[in-house]
Amino acid sequence: MLLGLGYRLKIKRWTGNATWVMVMPELHVVKLKHHVLLDADAAAQQGAAFIAKLAHRTVDERGRFLLAVSGGKTPTRMFGILAAENLPWDKIHLFQVDERIAPPGAADRNLTTLQESLLVHAPLTSQQVHPMPVETRDLVAAAHQYAEVLRRLGGSPPVFDLVHLGLGADGHTASLVPGDPVLDALDTEVAVTAVYQNRRRMTLTYPFINRARHILWLVTGTAKAQVLARLCEGDTSIPAGRVNRENAVVFADQAAGCFVP
Repeated sequence: MLLGLGYRLKIKRWTGNATWVMVMPELHVVKLKHHVLLDADAAAQQGAAFIAKLAHRTVDERGRFLLAVSGGKTPTRMFGILAAENLPWDKIHLFQVDERIAPPGAADRNLTTLQESLLVHAPLTSQQVHPMPVETRDLVAAAHQYAEVLRRLGGSPPVFDLVHLGLGADGHTASLVPGDPVLDALDTEVAVTAVYQNRRRMTLTYPFINRARHILWLVTGTAKAQVLARLCEGDTSIPAGRVNRENAVVFADQAAGCFVP
């Protein structure tokens, strides 16, 4: 839930010769936990440490760790640090938050950078890594197929231990971009978007993301400063602002900031 208790609303109703007033608590935006680090490297290290600690704890409690990660350049350092950690790798399942509809090995594929920064270094088997099936002709069927994998491992409805998100300068997260019909998808965990920056994409949707036990945002760079402030303020007019804040944490560098009291 994005909004919490704390709203104040007066409702008047006539009852014969009198009026009664019901006063409700005031609505407020759930505060988004955030940590502003010295630079992008420090933010990446803290993000990796958060994931590692959570992975150990979750495996101890539940026997496995279900993690969905975003792509782009921002998290590559974090993934590299994570690959060197002494994690219970044999108990970890790794999924994609989103992916571009592009050929195998394409430079802009999230899987390409994920392989270079994490998968070639971490001892994960092919049975533990679950790429989005974006190379098939029937993308809608492929999205349903991926949703079935989520349900097989995460339950019905699927609940993951951690979803890692990034933040675009236009306020998008995952491939939930401004104006796309996928923003309103409520009955599916995986959907295919319209063209955005020259590519259609496959993405996890709000219902899936917002059920996650934990959400980690990694945001760096001056280009993200304005939109990160809007996210921290609870601006639901940007796609990122509709993500569940209750179990979320932001790791940002000083360039991106997030100086909301």
